[in-house]
Amino acid sequence: MMKKRTIVNFMLPWLLPLLIIVIWQWTASMEIVSAKIFPTPVTIAETGWKMIANGVLAEHMLISLQRALIGLLIGGGIGLAMGILNASFHLSYRLFDTTIQMVRNIPHLALVPLVIIWIGIGESSKIFLVALGVMFPVYVNTYHGIRNVSNDLVEMGKVYGLKRREIFRHILLPGALPSIFVGLRYALGVMWLTLIVAETIATNSGIGYLAMNAREFMQADIIILSIIIYACFGKIADLLAKWLEKGLLKWNQTYHP
Repeated sequence: MMKKRTIVNFMLPWLLPLLIIVIWQWTASMEIVSAKIFPTPVTIAETGWKMIANGVLAEHMLISLQRALIGLLIGGGIGLAMGILNASFHLSYRLFDTTIQMVRNIPHLALVPLVIIWIGIGESSKIFLVALGVMFPVYVNTYHGIRNVSNDLVEMGKVYGLKRREIFRHILLPGALPSIFVGLRYALGVMWLTLIVAETIATNSGIGYLAMNAREFMQADIIILSIIIYACFGKIADLLAKWLEKGLLKWNQTYHP
């Protein structure tokens, strides 16, 4: 009974995507619209297999993953550090927060023309845009996560003789982790969204390049395949974040299976 329930729980989230694929296949097979602009899932799968076989798809996927990961590490690291700093020190908050909030409210994708002028169209511009996009969700959630830890717990730590560093390590950081992970999962979505746009800047590699190049030749199957790959990347990244979240928050009853 338990095994059956586990299988059902695993399959249930995939029920709607499978249903969409079935309806999509049927609709496209009936040629309600032209197959050139609305290819079937089978056609897209065949295209993907051919691109995997000749190594083209793997090459572009690795490049996109590299850009996303570097941007996430840089932007997320800065956001985490600034969130901790501003939540821990009043002077730092007074000095930096207003500027950060002003910049945060500027749509980072609107900076694409300036980024091209300042940095150019190389890898640095794409990584910069991704880093800028992911920094603010991590910063805001880290800051509020630490600030929302109960003062009673901090005072209790002081009573037990914990030093400032120990209070941060054993009380503030664990208490802020749920909020930090919310920021991380939101940042992962922003990361892929930004990467899609960044890879439309004059380039010759990446999943975005495949889609833009396919547009020139009206290859709808490759365009849709690129979109599906981005969606799969996003889902895998979210699953990894949830797995890490459950591992680090075992002490929290909310995250018990």
